Amino acid sequence: MATHTRYAPDRGLTVRMTATMFLLGLVFVVFVGLVIGIMTAAHASAAAIILVAVVFGGGSAFISLFYSDKIALAAAGAREVSPKEAPDLHGIVDRLCALADMDKPRIAIAPGSMPNAFATGRNSKNSVLCVTEGLLYHSQLTQEELEGVLAHELSHVAHKDVQVMTYASLLAIVAGLLVRFAFYSEIFGGGRRGGNDGNAALLIPLIMLASAVVYAISFLLIRLLSRYRELAADRSGALLTQNPSALISALTKVSQGMNRIPTEDLRKAEPLNAFYFAPAMKLTRGGGGGRSLSVLFSTHPSLDKRIEQLSKIQRELGQVGQDPRGLR
Repeated sequence: MATHTRYAPDRGLTVRMTATMFLLGLVFVVFVGLVIGIMTAAHASAAAIILVAVVFGGGSAFISLFYSDKIALAAAGAREVSPKEAPDLHGIVDRLCALADMDKPRIAIAPGSMPNAFATGRNSKNSVLCVTEGLLYHSQLTQEELEGVLAHELSHVAHKDVQVMTYASLLAIVAGLLVRFAFYSEIFGGGRRGGNDGNAALLIPLIMLASAVVYAISFLLIRLLSRYRELAADRSGALLTQNPSALISALTKVSQGMNRIPTEDLRKAEPLNAFYFAPAMKLTRGGGGGRSLSVLFSTHPSLDKRIEQLSKIQRELGQVGQDPRGLR
């Protein structure tokens, strides 16, 4: 029984996530070596660009980590609610937190018709779980389906996914800033360079090129890591509730609900995609070459992949004879 009261690990996904983090670390080591080499030969202006990018990148990562809950709530226009204001929602979260043996996060509700939810915070003591009005009141989720969504989100908190993704994103943030700063340096400083600045004239474009390559590689690895973590949250949430079919049904209903949301509203919500239960986009099933590129850049696995994994868990738990998509 003890295994049912904790978020269960997934060794296969853990190995893949560890390998992805290793590759990110390898890219980081190579990048640091390039930066040190450039700074050794660089003119003061090129060295200053690197230093400023590192300071700004580290500062933004620090702010993102320690204030992610406040930033996300402000971006979503959400407000925290008490148990008196949302007794049913608090009741579900209380039960899940007891099952998972974790601290209860603050609860918030965001306005809007888009059916979604997210959880963020650097740890369980400084976290917030937010659901949209669309998910609560317009998605027609049953209590079991809503419980599956919330179990998925609480898994992100329990596994400290905000910390993991912040650390993983640090390299991409610094590399992206280096590209911008070097570009602006070329625009505003290039014409004033004399003979003594020849090294800087060559090194700054080199910084831009190296940083752009590192940013592109890091971006793809971070997206891959994000998709793994979503699959891990699906699995952990399904095992915690022992009801993967409810999460399958919730995913299907949310995807159908997303297709009814105006595209303009979805675009406004896209900055929070990395946090959401499902990305703010038109979710469609099926594959094909046309979707392969969008999947590569997506923060979430495809709907088919998520349902496939949950259906496998359902079979492993011996839950047969149920409609796996919650549809008749």
